[in-house]
Amino acid sequence: MKALAKVKPEVGLWQVDRPVPEIGPEDVLIKVKKTGICGTDIHIWNWDDWAARTVPVGLVTGHEFAGEIVAKGALVEGLEIGQRCSGEGHLIGKLSRQSRAGKFHLDPATRGIGVNEQGAFAEYLRLPAFNVVPLPDTIDDEIGAILDPLGNAVHTALSFDLVGEDVLITGAGPIGIMAAAVARHVGARHVVITDVNPARLELAAQVADVVPVNVAETDLRSVYPSLKMSQGFDVGMEMSGNQQALDQMVDNLVMGGRIAMLGIPPGKSPVDWSRIVFKAITIKGVYGREIFETWYKMIAMLENGLDVRRVITHRFKADDFVTGFETMRSGLSGKVVLDWG
Repeated sequence: MKALAKVKPEVGLWQVDRPVPEIGPEDVLIKVKKTGICGTDIHIWNWDDWAARTVPVGLVTGHEFAGEIVAKGALVEGLEIGQRCSGEGHLIGKLSRQSRAGKFHLDPATRGIGVNEQGAFAEYLRLPAFNVVPLPDTIDDEIGAILDPLGNAVHTALSFDLVGEDVLITGAGPIGIMAAAVARHVGARHVVITDVNPARLELAAQVADVVPVNVAETDLRSVYPSLKMSQGFDVGMEMSGNQQALDQMVDNLVMGGRIAMLGIPPGKSPVDWSRIVFKAITIKGVYGREIFETWYKMIAMLENGLDVRRVITHRFKADDFVTGFETMRSGLSGKVVLDWG
């Protein structure tokens, strides 16, 4: 089969021929139709320090996908040949306290497809049947291929009650933009999204009913009067991985404000904990998706009118993956989807 692999410890990915994966009794074999390029894939392409110490050379990468089940193991129940699906890319253990309590997303033995295990940038993917998420007919393969990052957005957005709240999102990347759409869908009063990239802010305004603010040019507090805000934002979602953005978020939250933090500032960042404590701010670290509650929630919202399709700005054939990655790396795109058909 055709696949994209990290065959050299340097910048790039390479198209290779690999054997179709053999499945075990509790696995399914999925014919991949569409895949999304993720920020994690960009780290792997760039071969930064994280990728170099995490990803084995030779690995088939990619973890955002939609496809069709073409074979299943002898012990697999509840799934059928020909069934359309996406899937949870975190492969969990079953022995930890967290896993045995049903908190699968917190299992410390988790391994990721396309990061630690063979991934979805290929014509076929082996996946444990436990991880398969069937797709209803109302969700096409293109949207199915971005359910993984949408799940990150949903997990972050639903960390706190948003009904009637004023929400600040720092970082207008695809996940931040989708989180903004989710926040509005579930009843946030106002959603403001900040960035310093005009193209990303313009895309955010196209995808969701939000107020985009370029903080390189505009004082964030200047939007308060038009939104009838006096104290600040009730809930923050940090998606940028930028320490200055997090500091700005803390400054603009109300007393008792809450932060869901998905972005990861590089290295060690200085934190003035007095500002956190004296404002009684709650910070929740968000990792991946809640398995499988997040999947149920986002599929229900998509079937109930949540529309994030416009966050997909570019579509390429899988053979044109280099152009796809260059587009994603430019910072001028939303989600980029590769077609394996």
